[in-house]
Amino acid sequence: MTRSIPLPPGMKAPDFRLKCTPDQEISLGDFRGQRLVLAFYPADFSPVCSSEMALYNEILPEFKKLNATVLGISVDSIWCHLAFAEKNNLRFPLLADFHPKGEVSRKYNAYREDAGDSERALYVIDKQGIIAWSYISPVGINPGADGILNALEDLN
Repeated sequence: MTRSIPLPPGMKAPDFRLKCTPDQEISLGDFRGQRLVLAFYPADFSPVCSSEMALYNEILPEFKKLNATVLGISVDSIWCHLAFAEKNNLRFPLLADFHPKGEVSRKYNAYREDAGDSERALYVIDKQGIIAWSYISPVGINPGADGILNALEDLN
């Protein structure tokens, strides 16, 4: 199986609106004028996803120093996200790309049709809503944070 090709730097980030709680939504436009990290991942509670999200949670102060907000996105339901976030003490929003399933993941070339979930895709979006950096990692490998941090530093 081949990995998807991420959307290229320099492209306008596709807009979206997704649930972050059962009665609240977040859109790309909510972050206009801010740097944003979108971390697409396959599934709540899977070992690699758990370690990846825990890493981003641990280094939130670094992201904050670089004026960036982190959003996790998967096709799991908002209820699953809430349980996953609580179990892992995550302090950043998880967005449910649940219905229509994978709609936002598709916009970002991050939907795995055969598996019905998201690729492990990372996007750094600048203050103007333009993709500054993108990467799709093999699903079974935690991509870490070096690429994200380097891209954010390059925006300074």
